[in-house]
Amino acid sequence: MNKKQAKVASRTLAALALAALAACATPPTGDKELMAEFEQTNDPLEPTNRVVFQFNQGVDTVVLRPAALAYRTVVPEFGRDRVGDFLSNLYAPLTFVHDVLQGEMSRAGTTLGRFVMNTTFGVFGIMDVAAPAGLAPHSEDAGQTLGVWGAPEGAYLILPVLGPSNPRDLTGRVADWFLDPYQHATRDADWARWGRTGGSAIDGRERALDVLDDLEKTSLDYYAAVRSLYRQRRNTEIRNGKAADSITPGLTQ
Repeated sequence: MNKKQAKVASRTLAALALAALAACATPPTGDKELMAEFEQTNDPLEPTNRVVFQFNQGVDTVVLRPAALAYRTVVPEFGRDRVGDFLSNLYAPLTFVHDVLQGEMSRAGTTLGRFVMNTTFGVFGIMDVAAPAGLAPHSEDAGQTLGVWGAPEGAYLILPVLGPSNPRDLTGRVADWFLDPYQHATRDADWARWGRTGGSAIDGRERALDVLDDLEKTSLDYYAAVRSLYRQRRNTEIRNGKAADSITPGLTQ
């Protein structure tokens, strides 16, 4: 990331933080059950979050979902799997960095082995030849690393276009711009960085089509359902599927 991008990232983070402080919902008073529910949902910014959520739904309806549907229609499943494998391989170096930062040396070895095997024998990651060899895929990011080291998630946030987040994950996004080896390797090739970002957005949206469609149809409050799903998924990712008391860095092999 160059100095200009770093400045934009820091200003964006500061602006979002100020907006969050200015848009807090009033906690309920005099009712213990309502107060417990308020704290459990961890969403003091709900009024503003719902507005941003509706905006994101509009963007998804007009842009992302049609693009994902077109992608599914035009590209057969085998081709989509190859694209997914290729994109996953591009993120492997970042996952390796966070495996090490979390003290997960066994998982770091798996990530390194996957990257070497898939980049060479898998033709730059187009084929996932490592999984059949016993090296299962996983992903890590700075938000997960901060969580492993005990950073609190903070209040639930809905970011414009980017979707569900929280201060910890938002900080992680900024940190990953600095930490991601791919960003440094392609610093003179904007097309490569934007290509990975755009490809990942469409690929991820296509994979989530059925789940999100079902969730929207069956939930009484789609916003609340997405919030619950996001927080559960992030907590599971931080624990790497382990119990909540077994995430001490360096000990979770």
